Amino acid sequence: MSYNRRQFLQVGASAFAGMSVATIPTFSFAASAKPKIQVSLAQWSLHKMLFAGKMEHLDFAKITKQEFGIDGVEYVNQFFKDKAKDEKYLGEMKKRAAGEGVTSLLIMIDGEGALGDPNKKKRRVAVENHHKWVDAAKFLGCHSIRVNARSNGTYEEQLERAADGLRQLTEYGAQNDINVIVENHGGLSSNGQWLASVMKKVNHPRCGTLPDFGNFAIDRKKGEWYDRYKGVKELMPFAKAVSVKTSDFDSRPYVTVDTKFKKETDILKMMKIVIDCGYTGFAGIEYEGSKLDEFEGIRRSKVMLDAVLKKLL
Repeated sequence: MSYNRRQFLQVGASAFAGMSVATIPTFSFAASAKPKIQVSLAQWSLHKMLFAGKMEHLDFAKITKQEFGIDGVEYVNQFFKDKAKDEKYLGEMKKRAAGEGVTSLLIMIDGEGALGDPNKKKRRVAVENHHKWVDAAKFLGCHSIRVNARSNGTYEEQLERAADGLRQLTEYGAQNDINVIVENHGGLSSNGQWLASVMKKVNHPRCGTLPDFGNFAIDRKKGEWYDRYKGVKELMPFAKAVSVKTSDFDSRPYVTVDTKFKKETDILKMMKIVIDCGYTGFAGIEYEGSKLDEFEGIRRSKVMLDAVLKKLL
């Protein structure tokens, strides 16, 4: 098995036949078959409820399984940012996920410094700040931590600086069997060609990408966007996870719309790119819409993704 083709044993997907969420029938793979791609849930999909105190972080795995029938979770460190070294708390997270039959896949890391900081000492501090999250990911049974490749300087300077910080962190991750994966998350990291070049520069089997279908705004204020389909295609050769970013919906069965920035994503087209690249891991729903509440938005996203997977697989 290659390092970027994680296989899991859970089976099952939902089919969509143009009916309401409540009446969606179940579609099952044959007993001897394994689904090529399974669905996971990014915790950010519930960030409004979590920040408002309407949901507890420790209930994430339970809600993911019982409310949405999803078997994989992607944590966000902001919701347990002071618990990275708290083995009792992490142990409770692990216990609850196991109790629901949910796989802990990765932790999305923010707020720990710029891995491509122009200052070498600050860059090193940022790398060391991430170590505790590598340790936490290993404890929880995750395969990766998701980081940002934030930097400053010219195109080439940022490439060199980001690659240096990522290489340092990846070497620590490799010692713990944890991947370090980068999301296109603004600035040059949303330039698919640039981030692919960073991956080639790092040149380590434990360093990869997490292509996000919607995060291709290089500079929102200036209206500078990178072509999302081109970007995903450029990042997929290094992908160890995939973020199915959804926003709002209309009558089209496979299209999601970012109404704020007037950007559309054809999920069918995106997932075809993903599948054509040979990816066989989890596809993580990350709902960020404004017209539906978070529970309904996740459900609608899953209906769409299940329908896409049924059509393509």
